[in-house]
Parts: sequence; structure tokens; C-alpha cells
Amino acid sequence: MCGISGLANWGDRETLGRMTAIQTHRGPNDGGLWQHRSPDGSFFGLGSRRLSILDLSADGHMPMSNEDGSVWITYNGEIYNFKELRRELESKGHRFASHTDTEVIVHLYEEEGADCVRRLNGMFAFAICDLREARPALFMARDHFGIKPFYYCNRGGSLAFASEIKALLEVRGIETRIDLQALDQYLTFLWVPDPKTLFQEIFKLPAGHCATFRDGEMKITEYWDLNFPPENYEFRSSEAGLAEEIRQRFRHSVEQQMVSDVPLGAFLSAGLDSSSIVATMMRTAKAPLRTYTVTFPEKYRKGENTLDDPAVAARLAAKLGCENRQIVVEPDVANLLPKLCWHMDEPTADPAIVTAFLVCQEASRDVTVLMSGVGGDELFGGYRKYAAHRWAEAYSSVPGWMRNLADSAVLGAPNMRGSRMKGSLRLAKKMLRSAALPRQERFIRNCTYLDHDQRREIYSEQLRNEIDASLSNGAHEKAFEQVADADFLNQMLYLDSKIFMTSLNLTYNDKMSMACSVEVRVPFLDRELAEFVAWNVPPELKLKGFFKPTTKRILRRAMANVLPDEVLRQPKAGFAAPTDYWLANDLTEMTDDLLSESNIRSRGLFRSDRVQAMVKQHRDGAQDWSMQIWQLLTLELWMQSFMDGARSQVRPTAEAAIA
Repeated sequence: MCGISGLANWGDRETLGRMTAIQTHRGPNDGGLWQHRSPDGSFFGLGSRRLSILDLSADGHMPMSNEDGSVWITYNGEIYNFKELRRELESKGHRFASHTDTEVIVHLYEEEGADCVRRLNGMFAFAICDLREARPALFMARDHFGIKPFYYCNRGGSLAFASEIKALLEVRGIETRIDLQALDQYLTFLWVPDPKTLFQEIFKLPAGHCATFRDGEMKITEYWDLNFPPENYEFRSSEAGLAEEIRQRFRHSVEQQMVSDVPLGAFLSAGLDSSSIVATMMRTAKAPLRTYTVTFPEKYRKGENTLDDPAVAARLAAKLGCENRQIVVEPDVANLLPKLCWHMDEPTADPAIVTAFLVCQEASRDVTVLMSGVGGDELFGGYRKYAAHRWAEAYSSVPGWMRNLADSAVLGAPNMRGSRMKGSLRLAKKMLRSAALPRQERFIRNCTYLDHDQRREIYSEQLRNEIDASLSNGAHEKAFEQVADADFLNQMLYLDSKIFMTSLNLTYNDKMSMACSVEVRVPFLDRELAEFVAWNVPPELKLKGFFKPTTKRILRRAMANVLPDEVLRQPKAGFAAPTDYWLANDLTEMTDDLLSESNIRSRGLFRSDRVQAMVKQHRDGAQDWSMQIWQLLTLELWMQSFMDGARSQVRPTAEAAIA
């Protein structure tokens, strides 16, 4: 696991050193720079910070080359089928100087060129500089699901790329200007969907894509996508047979991802996904397995139904025979949040980043690799919004006068702060506001936090004139078009896999873990497992039932003889944080300061009266604006870090990058 950076016809070695140094947290064990100047004057440079996982010796130093130095790579990730690929390459005469997966990619590229990415099973973002022809070329790739990040700026025949945006901001000429269309997306979804970022001219290489930069031109190509059978597809396997097949495939994925030359642990909540991973790991673990569970003091848990019960995790760990460390989270969130916003690079208004950082920080004292259950919900249908879609379909057939009565009662209800009904009420309000829409529009609306009219209402007059708010759902609409023939549950799963999971969940898992120099692996996102589930598991074995549906039905069946009933029956609980409590207590002073009338006016983005009204309504309990206020707080902290001239809290020297 590493931090990568690179330049083509832009900057120099000193620039590359700064880009690499500012990512030292991603790779504290080693660092290196490589550069090449062609006779025509073109410049290519690669930088690397290394977090040593496989082959801890100096042989794993990066950037790394083939035998004759004609192909160079900087690489971030883990390839889980690298041993099989290595044996194949050795049989074809390739010679290896290390035991790393990095070197396997180099030789596989020599053998197969750009098609090498189709052979890789793992998580990766890498760039290869190919000097074998008269004009050098860069080949770049990001893994199938976008587990690892790849940011770039391509301008006028010059290219800069890195694992984190802050590294790109070290390049002279790349400025911190807000992309206003991306800002509208951020206020819609809490984050900016790929490939955009909130910075003008800085983009993300999409998941499952590769790119070639040659002669000053960059060409991006999709090499893989998750697809689904048509809606009328006839599934032939029995439920029992499917459960056994999934259990075996999942076990293979977990065991593959346990390869490591450093200590390894796992997240363990009370949920099905992380519990399945830990139980499977314990079948082959050669050393005591450390697991980590986040919990909050009781005052934080009041009225929250999205926080896992740590007692269930503790009982499961005891039953499985693994160690369980419960991390009681009571952070100084007002002081912690600015640091996390800097590490995230972009405003990401999911308070789960706080929880993710703290558990990784604690785990980093013992382990370097953590296994996570991210991806299980998108693969098997675990979110309650999928069931909410079915409820909305039924609700739309209710007589209009009855819907009007229900709408008035529910939409006018206070936010129920301090009650366990709060989350259910918020979901019900979302469902009612979107129930009359076509199903695709309804699902997108249920993924939003400020709708079109609400955003227009808080924008300043100038901003309203500059933003085309009708474009903000473009990524979602395009994703629906890609799987238009599939069952609608599979359409929703595809949308969340391509957008929600990649742009939010995987992004903050990467950034928060790397901030602590910890690698997070995600066994549910094994490419072959995902393809099998997509084409072999019928929708009714993902989400079964109506009034009280069973989510992830087939996974529960697969793990029936592995996990206790207590875990199998546990309702869905998110990797969340007590946002409402923090806003009402720990963050009151910060909110009043950052969202003050004078501060809002000075930015010129929003109407201060509308922002102030939102804060007041939330504090009075009239409306639940907790996520929207968190959005605005995070945005202001991001602007202070990246727009106001203080672009980093710690700026390592260029020399530190190659120490």
C-alpha cells in the first residue's frame, strides 16, 4: 500500500519530491523518485511512498523497473492472484528480483500491454512509464471497483497524477478553484460523484478504467464493468446450492486477502458483513486474530438506531476465539474535524469519517492491515432504501385522499431528536416526498439531502445564475442507462456500486486508513465473487419479503452454519456517528462560528438568512437538518484548508520523500 505521484511534461524533480513527501502518511516505510528526460526534451517522473506489506526488504523499493530499466512503475494496492501470475510469467522466461506483487505487474505489462489489467484480481492504482519505443508513454489504471484512488490533472499536453489531491496542489499552475457544478453535486449527495472533484481541472480516473498518455494526449478506456442479466432471466440454481457456492467463493476471497508479511486484523461490528469476514478468517488464521469494534458512551447512543451494539460483537469474538478490542469513541470532534477534512482532500459530509479514522488510529498500534465489510450491502442488497422502494411502489397505489392525510401527518412531524424513531421518521419523510415520482427519479431523490428547490433556495443570487442544477444527477442517470434491462433491484445495486460505494464509502475508507498508515482490504469486492453473485443470485434471494423484508437473504443462508443466530438476525446498522448529538453539544460553538452571518456573506455562495434558519429549525427540533448542517460545516473547513492559503497542516520536506 502506497502513495503514488507522477508528472509528464510538467514540473521537475523538486516538484515530484514535494508531491511525494506530502503523502508520507500513505507510506512511512520507504520512498523514492525516478525521472527520465528524452532527447526531445519531454520529462517523465514517478514518485512513491511505500507502506511495506509484502516483501519487507529493500527489494520492494519503488519506483520499480524490469530487468533492463525500460519499464518503470509506481503502484498502490494489493494483487491477490499475484503468485499464480508470477508462476506463469516465470514459465515464459521473466526473471524476478523481489517477492512483491509490484514486480508481477511490471512483467505482466511487458507480456500483455494494456490488457494486463484484465488479469489482475485485487485493488490497485498504478502508472507505468514505458521507454521501449522512441517516444515514452504512460499507462495508468484503477481497479475494478475503485478501491484505490487515482487523481489527475491533464492540461495542454502536460499531466500530473497522484493518490491524493493535495499532492497535485504542489504542482505549479494547478490552482484551488471550485468547480461550481461539482459544488451542486456535493450539496445534493454529501460528496461529489466520480469523475469530478470539487476542484476545477482535477478529476478521478473512474473505477474499471485505464488510460494512456502519449505525445501529450490522454486516452481513457473502460476495461471492465459489473453487469447483470435481463429482468426476465431464468435462474437455474437452487437456494441451497447457491448458498454453498457463495460460501466457498467468499472463503476463497477472504483467504486470498489474508496474505501479508505484517500483522493483520479486522473490523468487527454486530453486522453480518464484518462478522462473516472474521468467522471465515478464523478458519485459517495462524495467529490470534485481533478485531476492533467502535462503540460510543451511552450519552451518544440516546435516540440513535444506526450505532452497532458492541455487546453482540464481543460475544461473537468470544465464541470464535479471537481478540476483540472495543474502542470507546469520545473524540474532541471540534479539533479533530479540520484534520480529517485535510486528509479527505474534498469535503465529504459523512460523519462516519470520524469513526473510521479513530478505529484505524487505534488499530495501527497493533496491525498494518485491516479487513472490512465494505461492499457486502451493494453486492447482496443490504440497505433499507431497497425495501423503501417497494414500500413506495405500494404507497403510490393508495387513494389520493389517504396519501394526503399521511403526507400531512408525517411531513409535518418534528425531528424526534432523542427518540429511536428519528431514523425511521427521516426515511419515511424521504419516501413520501418522492413516492409520486417515476422509480428511477424516486431512487435518486432518496439518495439526496438537498433537492433542487432547497439548493436553489440557499444559493446566493450569483450562484443560482452560474449553476445548472438540472445536471447534478447526470452520473446517476447514466448508470441507470447502463443496466436498463435488469431487474430494478439490480439497477439500484449497480448504481450504488458504481457511485455511492466508490465515491463515498471506498474513498473515506482509503483516506482515513491511510491517514493512520493502515491498509484496508475488502473481501466482498473480489471481482470473480461479484460477477458470480450478479449473474447467479435472483433478486428475491437478495431482498426477500415486503413488510419486514430480509436483506441479503442468500448471504444469511450461506453463513447459517458459520455465524450464531444472534448475528444472522441482527438488523442493519451503519458504520455511523452521533451527528445529532455532536451538533447539539460539542459542535455548537464551531457551528455558530463557521456558519455565522458574516462568514457566509464573505464566501458569497449562500444566503446567510436561509443557512441561519436551517440551524435554528434544527436546534428547535422542528426539522432534522443534521446532515445538511454537517455538509456546510465540512465545506467551510475544506475552504479554510484548501482555498484560504493554508493547504496543509503538515508539509514534509521534499527530502523526506526519498529518505
